Amino acid sequence: MELDTVTAFTPVASLAGGILIGLSAVMVMAIFGRIAGISGITRGALGAITGGPDARWRIGFVVGLLAAPFAYALWAGDLPAQTVPGNLPAMAAAGLIVGTGTAIGSGCTSGHGVCGLARLSPRSLAAVATFMGTAIVTVFVLRHLI
Repeated sequence: MELDTVTAFTPVASLAGGILIGLSAVMVMAIFGRIAGISGITRGALGAITGGPDARWRIGFVVGLLAAPFAYALWAGDLPAQTVPGNLPAMAAAGLIVGTGTAIGSGCTSGHGVCGLARLSPRSLAAVATFMGTAIVTVFVLRHLI
């Protein structure tokens, strides 16, 4: 996929996805008393190997995240189009960089962006401003300078 490809405008699917993300964040808080930050949930699920606390629901959450595109494919008849380049080494490197950033920033876009902003957390506001600023610069560089 070329980087200059325009991403399709999908307001209904985007709205449905946003509602599901918000609903899952509320459910995790209501049922488990935890913030639905994916990096923290994943870290806890990986700790489940050693019998960490809350292991079962964390593993279930991660399995659900991984299974959702396949469940959608069964329902819709096809996987949604991938909107990022398929360069696996670059994606792995990007994942490691993002993982490092979430460890340094004490959270990820879901924890800070969805849950932290909803709680009016100043730290989350600073984190989201950093995420968004970095994303804007990255897209500009990739689409216009490289």
